[in-house]
Amino acid sequence: MFDFEKFYKQMTKCGLGKWNEKFEIIIENAVNKPDGNLPNWMQTLSELPDIETEEGIFIRDNAWVMAKAKKEASSQQQNELKTALMKLSPWRKGPFDLCGVEIDAEWRADVKWNYLVNGISDLKDKVVLDLGCSNGYYMFRIAEKNPAMVLGIDTSRICWMQFEALQKYLKYPNLFYLPIGFEDMPEECGIFDTVFAMGILYHRKAPFEFLRTLKYMLKPGGELILETITVEGDERTVLVPEDRYAGMKNVWFFPSDKALVVWLKKAGFRNINIVDKYMSTIEEQRQTEWMTNESLKNWLDPNDFSKTIEGLPAPIRTIVTCNR
Repeated sequence: MFDFEKFYKQMTKCGLGKWNEKFEIIIENAVNKPDGNLPNWMQTLSELPDIETEEGIFIRDNAWVMAKAKKEASSQQQNELKTALMKLSPWRKGPFDLCGVEIDAEWRADVKWNYLVNGISDLKDKVVLDLGCSNGYYMFRIAEKNPAMVLGIDTSRICWMQFEALQKYLKYPNLFYLPIGFEDMPEECGIFDTVFAMGILYHRKAPFEFLRTLKYMLKPGGELILETITVEGDERTVLVPEDRYAGMKNVWFFPSDKALVVWLKKAGFRNINIVDKYMSTIEEQRQTEWMTNESLKNWLDPNDFSKTIEGLPAPIRTIVTCNR
């Protein structure tokens, strides 16, 4: 159904071919997991119109990842394209512009990218992992920097289908999506120059075990780009929500930025640098026609956006870089 041969060839080209056999087993197990929605999503992919697009990386307004049609898409083609893409909703990350069809997703993911991009190491010729990659928006932005390979992993099948739809038109080389979780990765593989782990730490029950796993995914000296929700406080400040946080149930620990630095030191990282801190806003994360469910505005105190609806501090996003 899906051909991963290009992934194995690129792994070999990057000197990582010895891992192909393990990945073959991991991928086979993941792809063969039953999912009743998959046939419908596959049908939707087959409904995407054939529109020839130009090769290359195109970014509009430093935000919109673009696919440019070689010949302007007709109104009928654009209608067919939007209809099919809408069937893959909700679209959480974006924005994208596919041949004139704008996918204004829930998250303006370009906001986070623009906060972090000047604070990270050069990605040229690097082997990069995007952990919990959603539909691949950050993978496409990473591709601007000419890496040797970008691997995105995420267990979300709908995000996988969105990535396949995007790549039909974007056709970025050396980008690969595996529908697996970080627990499925070969243990202590140490094959990545750079690992992005954004918006994941607070979902882990065992944060130190998670950080240790990230460390050993990296080559010695490799760089971790970690983004997570933090709270204000000192080295000992950690918020543990009693139940939900901003509507999210599967959350566990929110350290202060100072405590996060201590955690990273304890996990064995060095050169720890806070790249930026910023407050999440309803301009960055909001409802659109591509994601009509409740969004951040619904989970903040309507009278005080500095608090969540549960009365807890509103999300502060902290971006940190460090090295194995």
